[in-house]
Amino acid sequence: MPKKKKLSELNLTDKFLFDETTEDPAAYEALVSVLLENDTHFLTRPETEKEYRLSPELRQIRLDVIAMDENDELYYTEMQQKNTGNLIKRSRYYQAQIDVSLLEPGVRNFNRLNDSCMILIAPFDLFGRGLYRYTFEGTCRECPDLKLNDGSKRVFINLHGKNCDDFSDEFLEMMEYLEHTTDSVAQKVHSKRIKLIHDKVNKIKLSEQMGVKYMQHWEELAEAKDEGRSQGELLTLISLIVRKLKKNKSVESIADELEQDVEYVRHICEITAKFAPDYDCESIMEEIIKEK
Repeated sequence: MPKKKKLSELNLTDKFLFDETTEDPAAYEALVSVLLENDTHFLTRPETEKEYRLSPELRQIRLDVIAMDENDELYYTEMQQKNTGNLIKRSRYYQAQIDVSLLEPGVRNFNRLNDSCMILIAPFDLFGRGLYRYTFEGTCRECPDLKLNDGSKRVFINLHGKNCDDFSDEFLEMMEYLEHTTDSVAQKVHSKRIKLIHDKVNKIKLSEQMGVKYMQHWEELAEAKDEGRSQGELLTLISLIVRKLKKNKSVESIADELEQDVEYVRHICEITAKFAPDYDCESIMEEIIKEK
């Protein structure tokens, strides 16, 4: 787990400060307007940490912030610090989940789907072309001038772009401010919209209530990491037990070789037997956790 920063040291690239700041409608409007270089006005209050799960069997998604503008277009924005190697496919999955949630059962007219714009902000260049902004809309390979016009758009912001001449001073100021969210940087900018965002940031950083919330947030992250570590250890143990069961070793022998309590290993073996002959280790682990 990375070293804990003080609340006063956070930048907008830090998820906690980003979410708390963009909950403010004016701040989120200002951010989106600068990133897209187009005035945006929201009708709905931004929702942060918005969860979507269409079915218990499907993977849920959680959006940093989402809001709807005066034209009923949805804007959902993510701050991503690390390149996980799956962000492009993840953006596709997010788009699909949101699209499916937009129409009520029985609606036959797909033209009622809202237009949508996904914005992913990152301090790295996902595509390696040196651009600050990559905007993707459906186009025809055979006729590049022909657009699909299905109302969906995905925008990837690279804070470390090189093509400064293609952007306004305000956009370039925002690139620096997102990564260095300090008074000294804010004092240098000319953008009223960035100053508005900084006012909100300062209120968050000086708030005792936010200080407590940030402490709780950090504790929750630590607990989640510990839980993930313990589940990883359990999964490894199950995998080893399955391997030895396939060699027809006894419970006592397995416990001895793995230096585990015999009754604990016996219990795992009993659950494991339900999943023969495939022995899906993750399913076995889920069954054990469910019992707990």
